[in-house]
Amino acid sequence: MTTNTTATAMTATDTTATYTTAANTAETDKTAAAAHPRLDLAKSARNAFRALIGFDAVAREGIDPALVELIQIRASHLNHCAYCLHMHTNDARKAGESEDRLHMIPVWREARHFFTAREQAALALTEAVTLVADGGVPDAVYAEAATHFDDTELARVLALICTINTWNRIALATAKQAGTDGR
Repeated sequence: MTTNTTATAMTATDTTATYTTAANTAETDKTAAAAHPRLDLAKSARNAFRALIGFDAVAREGIDPALVELIQIRASHLNHCAYCLHMHTNDARKAGESEDRLHMIPVWREARHFFTAREQAALALTEAVTLVADGGVPDAVYAEAATHFDDTELARVLALICTINTWNRIALATAKQAGTDGR
């Protein structure tokens, strides 16, 4: 009994310490943000920003718009990018995507019946490329995607995955806030 009581007390203490640390970190972040506001990449590096917009536009060519949004939403989930996640779930809704499918994207492997085999292959490839540092892009994942997309489509899907990962990193690095994209 004493062991359980001690473990419970330690867990409560650990939880309190975690919340206190998180609160202190959040307060420090607010202070730092006020002292050093983040730049607007579109204004500070116009040519780079325009180039990325162009790359993104070319990557999308010929890809079903619903698939574009699935890819962008999944990568944004994995990268914890609230700004892009908000934007792309709204874009998907406007394009007619169902709430059921939107809710199932993070758990698509357990809800395969919501997605076509082609969409599943794209989601798996999105995960592998987004999390490339965790083990590369497995041959089986790439081969499965290659069975659902011809070379041109696959190249565009890969380019799209790269662009959304870049957009996520820009949004996170510049502290873009979800819901402020002005669309």
